[in-house]
Amino acid sequence: MIPYSRQEITEQDIAEVEKILRSDFLSQGPTVSRFEESIANYCGVSHTIAVNSATSALHISCLALGLGPGDWLWTSPNTFVASANCGLYCGADIDFVDIDPKTYNMSVTALSEKLIIAEKIGKLPKIVIPVHFAGQPCDMPAIKDLSKRYGFKIIEDASHAIGASYNKIKVGSCIHSDITVFSFHPVKIITTAEGGIALTNNKSIADKISRLRTHGITSDKTKMEKRPKDEIWNYQQIELGFNYRMNDIQAALGLSQLSRLDKYIKRRHEIAKYYDNELRDLPILLPLQPPNVYSSYHLYPILIKTNSDFKNQKQLYNELRENDIAANLHYTPVHRHPYYENLGFKKNDFPIAEQFHQNVISIPLYAILPDIHQEHVIDTLKKIMSV
Repeated sequence: MIPYSRQEITEQDIAEVEKILRSDFLSQGPTVSRFEESIANYCGVSHTIAVNSATSALHISCLALGLGPGDWLWTSPNTFVASANCGLYCGADIDFVDIDPKTYNMSVTALSEKLIIAEKIGKLPKIVIPVHFAGQPCDMPAIKDLSKRYGFKIIEDASHAIGASYNKIKVGSCIHSDITVFSFHPVKIITTAEGGIALTNNKSIADKISRLRTHGITSDKTKMEKRPKDEIWNYQQIELGFNYRMNDIQAALGLSQLSRLDKYIKRRHEIAKYYDNELRDLPILLPLQPPNVYSSYHLYPILIKTNSDFKNQKQLYNELRENDIAANLHYTPVHRHPYYENLGFKKNDFPIAEQFHQNVISIPLYAILPDIHQEHVIDTLKKIMSV
C-alpha cells in the first residue's frame, strides 16, 4: 500500500540518535537547545521553544497569550481538531471562519465580515489561528491588518508548513503573528518521531511558554520569590504548568532531519509539478499555487469538480485503496465532529469547508515517493476518472 505520506529515516539519523543514547543526557540536555537554535536560524525568528507535540505547543501558546474562560478563539474548520481543542483546554469558547474556495485556507473576506458582526455584539476573538493547510501559507499580511483593527492575537498553525514562505519570507518568522507552531509528527515534512515547536519574536511570550512546558518552574533568580538565606532554592514553581518537554533523543533526530529540509521541499515540488502536468486533463481541481507563495507541499489535495460527470468521492477513495493507494481525506470539518456538534455546531454552518470535504482526496506526496509509485497513482487516477 502506497501511503499518502511517510517519514524518511537515514543512517545519519540513526547515528545521531545513537550518540544521544550513549550520552549522559537523554532529556533536559544541550541537544534540545541546539535544535531550537537551528530552527530559529532557519526561520529568522528570535525565540523557539521545543515541546512534545504541536498540540502541546498550541495549548501553551494560547495560555501564554492569556486565553481563558469568557474569551473566544477562532480558527479554520478545515484543519485537524487540535487547532480548536487548544482553546477548549483553556476554557475559552470556539468558533470558526469558513475557507477560501481557491486556497482552502481561512477566507480573509469571511474573517472580515465575521469580525464586523462580532464587534457589534461584543464577541470579538482574543486569538485567531489561521491554518496553513497542505503547506500553503495563508494571507498573513491581510490577517495581520485585521488584527490591528480588532485587537486579536495571532497564532499561525503551521503544522504543515515548515519550509514554506510568503512573499519570500519564511513561515515561522512571525513577521505577521505573535506565535507560529510547527509539527514534527512522522507524516510531516521533517520528524522528531513526535514533537512540535513554538516560535515568537516576543521574549516575554517565549519565557511564559518555556515555563509552561516545564511544570511552571523557573530557575531564573529574578523570577523566583525570596526565601530565607539559609535555604537552598535551585528552582521554584511559580505557576501551574505541564510536562510538555521535548527530549534530547527527539531533538537529535530533528537536527539531523533539518539538514535535509530544503532538499525535501525541493523534491516535493518536483513531485507536485509532475502531478500538475499529468492530471490536468482529469475532472479535478489541482492545488492552487499563487505566484507570491512557496508551499511546503505537505499534502497534494485533488478536488472532484462539482460540474463533472464523475461525482462520487467515496468511489474514488475506495478504488484508489483497492489499487494499493492509501488515499486520505483532509479534513473532516472540525465543527462536524460529534463533540463539536454537541457544543451547538451543525451541518451547513460553514458550507465552503463542507463542500470541500465532500469532494477532496489527498493523494500520495512525500520526499521519498518512488517514481514508479507516483506513476501508479497517476495511471490509476486516469483509469478511474476517464469519462
